[in-house]
Amino acid sequence: MTIRPLLLALPLMLTGCSTMANMHAPSWSSFNPLNWFGNSLEVTDKGVGKLTASTPLNESDIKDGLDDDYRLRSGMSMSDGKMRSFYQAMDGDTVKITVSGEPKGNVDRIEVSDPKVQSQSGVKIGTVFSSLYSKAFESCVKGHGDDSQNIECKAPDSQHVSYVFTGAWDGPDQLMPSDDTLKSWKVSKIVWHASTN
Repeated sequence: MTIRPLLLALPLMLTGCSTMANMHAPSWSSFNPLNWFGNSLEVTDKGVGKLTASTPLNESDIKDGLDDDYRLRSGMSMSDGKMRSFYQAMDGDTVKITVSGEPKGNVDRIEVSDPKVQSQSGVKIGTVFSSLYSKAFESCVKGHGDDSQNIECKAPDSQHVSYVFTGAWDGPDQLMPSDDTLKSWKVSKIVWHASTN
């Protein structure tokens, strides 16, 4: 009498096995609780995600390096009289990461403004200046270009990473804000450079 239910269950068990065989095995990273909620990209001394100084500046390599998490758009710009190629990683209409370098060259600069991406030391968009620095001297310079109203500071633990801080300042454009003013400024961008700081 117990054989009949087993015979009925056998085809179901076999069907389940064949379905399971077609499933992809999970990667080890899927077991990391940090990867269960949103973006797992990180800014390190080597680069951002899988993007490094040896990554060719083309769409497929950049998409792969950013784990295909963003929609990309490309463009060209001029910087210090030199032509630059860039890819902007978009989330909807918002630019979250800009990857740039010389045309047909490799990645040499990555600007991150995505709050979900942090540096290897845990710094992210919104981190306050005073939690990282006591003074700007020897660590920070005035920003240039689009960041001329901001300051850029070398990351204390990296030769290739810097932080762009933004805040309120009504002093002369050419002067660095005082350390007291900078205390409350916040990280608006994490920048990785192929060259050392």
